[in-house]
Amino acid sequence: MSDEQAAVSRIELSVDGERPLSAETVDAVAGMCRRAEDADGAAVVVLRVSGTPRGEWARDLNLRLVNRWEQALRRLERVPATTIALAAGACGGPALDVLLATDHRIAARSVRLVLPMQGGLVWPGMALYRLARQAPSATAVRQAALYGTAIGLDDALALHLVHEVTGDVEAALGVAVGRAAAVSGTELAVRRQLALDAPTVAFEEALGTHLAAVDRALRIAAGTPS
Repeated sequence: MSDEQAAVSRIELSVDGERPLSAETVDAVAGMCRRAEDADGAAVVVLRVSGTPRGEWARDLNLRLVNRWEQALRRLERVPATTIALAAGACGGPALDVLLATDHRIAARSVRLVLPMQGGLVWPGMALYRLARQAPSATAVRQAALYGTAIGLDDALALHLVHEVTGDVEAALGVAVGRAAAVSGTELAVRRQLALDAPTVAFEEALGTHLAAVDRALRIAAGTPS
């Protein structure tokens, strides 16, 4: 392990998509985000995701729990750390939700993305939103949203829903963590948000935010951050 990798805190969590969404899963993701926030930019978050819901998986859900889950995912998307997902097999439900909220997604060759079905229809959660936002106008995404058709590995890679396919997930993770260790998680979070906002924010509105980020970058370069 390099000195840079040793200097960052590696925070790991496994999310099993076969298990119905629960308060424990929500709390685990929220707690992981809290640990990353407390690391003050010196953390890398690793999420291992696999599995997809089966049967009447949504029977015991309620709107409050689903809302808490979506808020935890939004927190994950904004956490001041590089977030890396390791995906294997079919990924649906909470596993797919988490995957789509991360920065870098490493897939085993067995991966396929599955929007879960409930009562014969695709579950209308925010995974639909993230898929459509990340791969607009893609036929594979439209078929998944309407009919629950699985998105195979080739389509997922072509649409940048996963970023890397490998036969050695742990080796790929080591490279990704090493790259992330060289970047301040706090500064990465600023740039991530600028990129996420770009498709929906007008130039005039975005300019002030970008200039503020540039000003901070200049002060860091001069050794006078505040």
